[in-house]
Amino acid sequence: MPFELHPAPNPTRRPESDYLQTAWKQRIYPMAEKLGVRMKLPTVSPYPYTSLAFQGLEFAKDQGKGDEYNDAVFRAFFQQSRDIGRIDVLADIANEVGLDPEQFRAALEQGTYRDRVQQLLQTAYERIRVTAVPTTIIGRQRLEGLYPAETMRQVIESELAYEAAESSR
Repeated sequence: MPFELHPAPNPTRRPESDYLQTAWKQRIYPMAEKLGVRMKLPTVSPYPYTSLAFQGLEFAKDQGKGDEYNDAVFRAFFQQSRDIGRIDVLADIANEVGLDPEQFRAALEQGTYRDRVQQLLQTAYERIRVTAVPTTIIGRQRLEGLYPAETMRQVIESELAYEAAESSR
């Protein structure tokens, strides 16, 4: 589900900021290394707004390529420092995952998925009350931030046990 940490018109972060430099050195790089994920602090400055990328994701989902597009956008930003706030960059990414770049571009330029994304964002903000990424909701439990696999496993098992007990009543 889409979520914007800094929705327009709020300013987005700049990679040269002390906060991001410190966060990446102390938390993100060590976690990525531990998980075997190649990441680097994106150099796009300021960071792009993600509304167009989210609209592109909805287009990709409708074409059966949501997962591929989502993965490619993350790689583009967090490995290649590509500006995912630009339609031309997103159209190139769409093409890379087998989507028609002209149809994709037209959908973004025409705002075909703007309302859908706004509804999803509204759900995230108001109904689910997401305030951090990642936020994982498992049954009745909400986890904000990154958790070890064992913690996730325990939460899942706890929720499955709860559901089993509830269904047997």
